[in-house]
Amino acid sequence: MSTTNAEPDDAAGSNLADVTAPGAEDLVVTNNSELSSYEATIGGRTAAGLVYTQVGGRIVLLATSVLPEFRGRGIAGRLIGAVLDELRTQGKTATVTCPFATAFVDAHPEYADVVRDAT
Repeated sequence: MSTTNAEPDDAAGSNLADVTAPGAEDLVVTNNSELSSYEATIGGRTAAGLVYTQVGGRIVLLATSVLPEFRGRGIAGRLIGAVLDELRTQGKTATVTCPFATAFVDAHPEYADVVRDAT
C-alpha cells in the first residue's frame, strides 16, 4: 500500500507526489520537463528515471532506469505508479513502450483508464 501526499514538486506546476510505502524510504517523484523525464529521488539522491515524450495530451513512456545501488527495492514500480496517478489527475493518457512499464501496467489493471494503445 502506498500513501500519496499531493504537493507541487516541479516548476511546471505538476502535483506529483511524495510516495511512501510502509517500511520503505521516502520517494519523491518530480517531472523534469526540460529533460522529458520523471525522476525519483530518495534522500535527495536521484534513484530512477522514466523518459517520456509528449504528443498532444498523451504521454509516451519510453524507458525506465534505476541506478544500480537502488535496484531491487521496487522503486521503478513506485515511479511508474506515481506517474500514472499524476497523469490520471491531469486528465492525460499514456502510451507505454517501455518493457518494464508494460509489465507493470499488465500487472496493475487499475491503470487501464490511463493507458492507451499507440494507435
